[in-house]
Amino acid sequence: MDMHTVVVGTSGTTAEDVVAVARGGARVELAPAAVEALAAAREIVDALAAKPEPVYGVSTGFGALASRHISPDLRAQLQRNIVRSHAAGMGPHVEREVVRALMFLRLKTLASGHTGVRPQVAQTMADVLNAGITPVVHEYGSLGCSGDLAPLSHCALTLMGEGDAEGPDGVVRPAGELLAAHGITPVELREKEGLALLNGTDGMLGMLVMALADLRNLYTSADITAALSLEALLGTDRVLAPDLHAIRPHPGQGVSADNMLRVLAGSGLTGHHQDDAPRVQDAYSVRCAPQVNGAGRDTLTHGALVADRELASAVDNPVVLPDGRVESNGNFHGAPVAYVLDFLAIVAADLGSITERRTDRLLDKNRSHGLPPFLADDAGVDSGLMIAQYTQAALVSELKRLAVPASVDSIPSSAMQEDHVSMGWSAARKLRTAVTNLARIVAVELYAATRAVELRAAEGLPPGPAAQAVIRALRAAGVQGPGPDRFLSPDLEAADAFVREGKLVAAVETVTGPLA
Repeated sequence: MDMHTVVVGTSGTTAEDVVAVARGGARVELAPAAVEALAAAREIVDALAAKPEPVYGVSTGFGALASRHISPDLRAQLQRNIVRSHAAGMGPHVEREVVRALMFLRLKTLASGHTGVRPQVAQTMADVLNAGITPVVHEYGSLGCSGDLAPLSHCALTLMGEGDAEGPDGVVRPAGELLAAHGITPVELREKEGLALLNGTDGMLGMLVMALADLRNLYTSADITAALSLEALLGTDRVLAPDLHAIRPHPGQGVSADNMLRVLAGSGLTGHHQDDAPRVQDAYSVRCAPQVNGAGRDTLTHGALVADRELASAVDNPVVLPDGRVESNGNFHGAPVAYVLDFLAIVAADLGSITERRTDRLLDKNRSHGLPPFLADDAGVDSGLMIAQYTQAALVSELKRLAVPASVDSIPSSAMQEDHVSMGWSAARKLRTAVTNLARIVAVELYAATRAVELRAAEGLPPGPAAQAVIRALRAAGVQGPGPDRFLSPDLEAADAFVREGKLVAAVETVTGPLA
């Protein structure tokens, strides 16, 4: 198999495949077993459609209108209408990678053979993905119950050749024009197919998977910046000893402590204060970094467990079962995903909070153990990094607001038929903002800690090999070192990119080997 092709079978998909399709533009193919499962389930739906008894989603209306039996001559119109009416999103366009994840995960459920759509519907969705066509999906429209209805409906609208979509060139055009330009025939929906295209947790799940990938990088990055701050503050690495963490065996705590210890190996700065400026203990933000970072890591592990379960799921209502039954269910409810999205926003806020406290300590001459005020070149004439910390504090405050859970809210909809909803899409949207801001917060600490380490080195106190590797890589990336005041925003933006793109972790790993 080509490494750039993801094959979708009947048993779900992986987080790695989601990221490959959403961010890497990987091609998508349906496995032969998936095509067979799609055809077999469709035979069941066709047989039920021919019977006089009403079957939800096949020969009835939807939601609070499910009591109406729809005659065969109106069923195609019914499926078109549900897509058109549910494509009711408003607000800014959602990011391309989110829409690609959304579509790919809906295709994953179609391929399970539990939805009853025809194979050509699933193939058309794969063709749209492979053509680089991205439906226009809006910020608002999902309550996270009955799935991400409006976002998925906008995607289904594109399969029908209606609405707007973004071409591979980034230009938004009528979807029908884009399909024609790529030789894709719009689908003409039949019984149950409109419903099956819009009834899942795919948007919130896709955003969860990508947030987990980003947060893994940020947690390792935060272990590194915490170690660099400890080094710059002449702290002790004795608190990172494995036997201390073994007596409180939270897995993430041990991992973070080990990462920090490896970053600090060979440093001439750690513990220096024990001889020259006695301190009984370092501040909590320094000493407790493994405990806080580690608790967040354990939350990521739980989030990944939930994501993996959802990636293996077929989320639709009703579902087609192997024995021929078509059964209504509540598996589209987003609560499992919504909760972990909110948990992750909480730990992101706390990681940002402890990170900012270390930055502030580096800049305060009364607590920095000999560093110049605000790490300025000529304090008073120069302000140094004073306002960089203001920016970081503003970002932390925003993260705290974003940590307010969305999943505790519920506004009934569909004439009280859908009377308890998850708000999982909203939880996912705010987590994306939190992750973006967390990277900026970590970048500010990186910027301050490396400047402080360089100032120590200028005084004859050598940092460890890992810190030296980070500083070399930062300078190569265009981030400047200590000196008189200058236009600071470009440096901070470059440091943010350095963190987000994994370059910080990569630089350290040239010395330490792979970090967790």
